[in-house]
Amino acid sequence: MAEDEEKNEKVTEKKAEDKTKVEEEKPLEGLEKPEGNTPEKAPEKEAEVKKEKKEEKMEIKVGKDEKAEVKDVKEKERAPKEEKVKEEPKKEKTEKIEEKKIKEEEVEKVVKKKVERPEPEKEAQEELIPGLSPLIFGKYNMGDVVVEDPGLRRYINLAPIGIPHTGAKHANKWFGKTKVNIVERLINNMMRTEHSTGKKSFAYKTVRKAFDIIAKRTKKNPIQVLIYALQNSSPKEEITRLRFGGISVPKAVDTSSSHRLDVALRNICKGAVSSSHKNKKHMEMCLAEEIILASKADMNSFAISKKEEMERIAASAR
Repeated sequence: MAEDEEKNEKVTEKKAEDKTKVEEEKPLEGLEKPEGNTPEKAPEKEAEVKKEKKEEKMEIKVGKDEKAEVKDVKEKERAPKEEKVKEEPKKEKTEKIEEKKIKEEEVEKVVKKKVERPEPEKEAQEELIPGLSPLIFGKYNMGDVVVEDPGLRRYINLAPIGIPHTGAKHANKWFGKTKVNIVERLINNMMRTEHSTGKKSFAYKTVRKAFDIIAKRTKKNPIQVLIYALQNSSPKEEITRLRFGGISVPKAVDTSSSHRLDVALRNICKGAVSSSHKNKKHMEMCLAEEIILASKADMNSFAISKKEEMERIAASAR
């Protein structure tokens, strides 16, 4: 029992010592903290802590401002690049749109030229320059000539030319004869029979003299008189042969404009050559009379009589 009491006393003593130690340690801890018992040192430490916090906040603000400035600089550097990038596609788009517009305008011009074919009068007036445009045989102007027939207008070439001799540069070409002057085509058709085949100079002189005779008699431009003769002597209908088994039946068909002009030229030249055969009249006189009669639609003309005959046969074969 005595031993137990001694042990209890020792335990109580140890507890008492521990309490004293704890009480001694508490004031020391209070000195380090601002919440201690010393009222003089605590406000100084609080002021220092506040200053440190303010400085930290200022540093944070300065850091933020520097970062914001850096961002602004970067954004300014990026902005012109972005503007350039935006402007470039805009420029490319505008250039593409302009190119498309130019192409469309060119296509429209080509289509208008093909669809709206200008009249030969306007072409002649635009091409001819007073005082500089060449005259046929050095005397007759092509700018005053008018083609009234709309079918033949496309195939009668009235381009100004001084000497109607191109050396057959359009031969053996598709519709190449439409690019040959109408006076030269008349000269070429006059090279018929064994006496004048291949003699271009002889045919040239014949047509030139015939034009002089026409100008004296009619007091008009002989090229215009020739155009009237071609319009009157070109047939509008002809016949073709259709074969049914062993029987051929004539059938009336419309004549194309190019073929109408070919037939008219051929008949005028044939009439001039045939009338000069076994006749005292010269070839140029016969050609001039044939052209004048055809221009008046006179039945005494060989070309007009042939045209009326073809159309009469076609009318009966309808």
